[in-house]
Amino acid sequence: MDSWRAHMPKGMQLKSDGFASTISDPTGGLTLAKFCAEQNIRYADTGVPVPIEAFTDYGIAFRERILPQLEEKIVAGIEKTPQGFLVRIDDGEVIPAKRVVLAVGITHFEYVPDALSQLSPEFLSHSGRHSEVGVFSGRRVVVIGGGASASDWAGLLHQAGVDVQLVARQSTLKFHNKPGDQPRSLWSKLKSPQSGLGPGWKSRFYSNAPSLFHRLPESLRLKIVRRALGPAGGWFIKDKVVGKIPLWLGYTVEKVAVVGNQVQLNLRAQDGSERTLLADHIIAATGYKVDVERLKFLSPEIRSQIKTLQKAPVVSLQFESSVPGLYFAGVSAANSFGPLMRFAYGSEFSARTIARVLSKSMVREPENEPARRAMTAAK
Repeated sequence: MDSWRAHMPKGMQLKSDGFASTISDPTGGLTLAKFCAEQNIRYADTGVPVPIEAFTDYGIAFRERILPQLEEKIVAGIEKTPQGFLVRIDDGEVIPAKRVVLAVGITHFEYVPDALSQLSPEFLSHSGRHSEVGVFSGRRVVVIGGGASASDWAGLLHQAGVDVQLVARQSTLKFHNKPGDQPRSLWSKLKSPQSGLGPGWKSRFYSNAPSLFHRLPESLRLKIVRRALGPAGGWFIKDKVVGKIPLWLGYTVEKVAVVGNQVQLNLRAQDGSERTLLADHIIAATGYKVDVERLKFLSPEIRSQIKTLQKAPVVSLQFESSVPGLYFAGVSAANSFGPLMRFAYGSEFSARTIARVLSKSMVREPENEPARRAMTAAK
């Protein structure tokens, strides 16, 4: 839960519906709905946003009840051996393993546009570097980006009394539609069925058929992953942003420069006109791009042997990479299995598929010691 606890702003709400935010376990013993009922937290399968604090508390409770043997340690390095791998922990422990599953999330893959990358951390930070809105109190902030993270940060900063502006290349900001208060008709359900990734037949396909998605032509898969479920804020954040803060839409950051103790941003609009903004700090809510080379805990030998597609690992129908025994789950597998891999809702498919493969391999290798360790991997 590190991404949610330390890299998302407190006060934000999840875009995913409540029913799509349950963490998968074999028995279904602790759903988000059940946890919220136990804790007297307002909940509905749809139409009631899930506060990030409720989701992270749920994640901690899930760990304690479902996976009490989980060890939170930092994996400092993974090396290849003739027998498999050596996993080196930062406390000096070395663990031999025949197979390694990497579910590293997004925090390794922060993306900052070249036009901003020259700035020092004093003046620029990625949105994933903060969880406290209050650190920007009394400062003039410019948020760069047009997706949910940008809208969330801009709205929460304004709500906290911070002087904030938002700059986006898009000519309009997109937000999800608010669910209706009335039950949907049969025709409406047939025309636009609900899914874990939202309404519509395309979302239903991405949500329910990742194995079929894997079999699509490579060019089509990449096109869908690039365009489907693109930047859009939750319906609940719209009223905190639109009409409340200055929005510079259709603008691209061409150049930045430090002037005194502020940053000057030179913007260019789609019609060629220019505008200059001054800020004490820039938050780059510019998303994440998977790149195997950024997983520095993997040895250079392993990284060089991983077949990639647009810098992301190519994985089989079993989530195995071109390095035998090395598996990738989560957003790292999106180019292979589709947009589902970017959401918590995809954890059930990933976990069940990989667990099934590992269970079969253990049956084929009875001499192996049963798997005994589970841990979180990070830097």
